[in-house]
Amino acid sequence: MSTKLNFAKLNLQDALDFAILIEEEAKEQYEEFVRQLGSGYEGDASTLFKFMAENEAKHGRELQEKRKKLFGLNPKMVSRSMIDEFHGIEAPDYDQARIFMSPMQALEVALSCEVKAYHFFNEALKIVTDDGVKNLFSELMKEEIEHQNLIKELIKKTKGDLNPDVDQEDVDEPQGL
Repeated sequence: MSTKLNFAKLNLQDALDFAILIEEEAKEQYEEFVRQLGSGYEGDASTLFKFMAENEAKHGRELQEKRKKLFGLNPKMVSRSMIDEFHGIEAPDYDQARIFMSPMQALEVALSCEVKAYHFFNEALKIVTDDGVKNLFSELMKEEIEHQNLIKELIKKTKGDLNPDVDQEDVDEPQGL
């Protein structure tokens, strides 16, 4: 039986460990999407999920550096088993990747994850009592907004194309015509 995470009692070290776990989970899920979809060409949905995985990994490294600077090699007190109830704070749901999804659809999945993460930290701030944790979660909320804006810019560049990633030769012709 695992212990549940109590936000009201979080200290800054635990909050950093929690945030790192969130980034790891999101990175792993985006990497799974890349494996599921494969890659057809530069700029396809898989490419966008790879970009998101790299972005989550970078953010996780930044949080780990901050943790190390503040707390050195202190052991982690937060584990994935403690945050099971919060699954998918930023990670996309497993069923969101579909074969032949368009880059636009991939961006919509990524944007929804960043919005979901923003709302999570916004709600958590209502419970957190430690000032250091409040500052960290406020900072993470701002970063989620930055991530949303980055994705929105990418969405503008795709011009809303919802066509699936298939070549005409991949489309079956109707039988009996």
